[in-house]
Amino acid sequence: MTAGDTELQPHAKGLTRRQKRRLSRGAQYVVFVAAVVALAVTADWGRLKNQFAQWDIARQMFPDVITLALKNTVLYTVSGFVVGLALGMVIALMRLSSVGPYRWLAGIYIEIFRGLPALLIFIFIGVAVPLAFPGTEIVGGTYGKVALALGLVAAAYMAETIRAGIQAVPKGQMEAARSLGFSPARAMVSIIVPQAFRIILPPLTNELVLLFKDSSLVLFLGVTLEERELSKFGRDLASTTANSTPILVAGLCYLLITIPLGFVVRRMEAKAQEAVK
Repeated sequence: MTAGDTELQPHAKGLTRRQKRRLSRGAQYVVFVAAVVALAVTADWGRLKNQFAQWDIARQMFPDVITLALKNTVLYTVSGFVVGLALGMVIALMRLSSVGPYRWLAGIYIEIFRGLPALLIFIFIGVAVPLAFPGTEIVGGTYGKVALALGLVAAAYMAETIRAGIQAVPKGQMEAARSLGFSPARAMVSIIVPQAFRIILPPLTNELVLLFKDSSLVLFLGVTLEERELSKFGRDLASTTANSTPILVAGLCYLLITIPLGFVVRRMEAKAQEAVK
């Protein structure tokens, strides 16, 4: 008797295991649909429309919401990602170093910046640094401050991701490179790191998605009208109009970036799994 035949064997209550699973899944669908219908029936759609869907207010946001707010959000995010990736690579290599102090410093950095909320890092960059170093300006003004703050936060996570990717590369790759006359440093840069990045590309893209949302913390640095990102832009207009429609429009603009990136991540993960098979 095969395993499939066993599943089809009737039990004491007259249902097979497969039938019970189907019945349980069907009950879950029914509960889900009932909950959605209940929410749809009980919600006050008129009040929601008045507060979040005033199209005349939404039209006033264009084109600035794209040409100013979304553009700044993208600039902040990409600059923070570049800083985080560069710093994360250095920290990851320190973490893997045979030199004890390098490993300790990298470990301390990772634990501190993974443990602190990103908000505190922004406040530190915007308040503590000017107090500690009077008259010193971070290159790039607000854009430089945001890149540094986001980069410091992202580097702690990226460092661990890069370290895991490097360690996932078979050790034989390094041995083969050394046998061909490569120095350890050259073998790491030319052979190991490129292979590691193919492995860690999906989680790094996920980190980019997270940075898009963290860029909303730029308001704690104090920005001008021309330096506002999506969240600040939406909140300012919501306060001016006494309506939440700008918040909804800003949220939809975030989705214009994060949903395609999420699709790209899923495609990369699927291709990575196919390559493994």
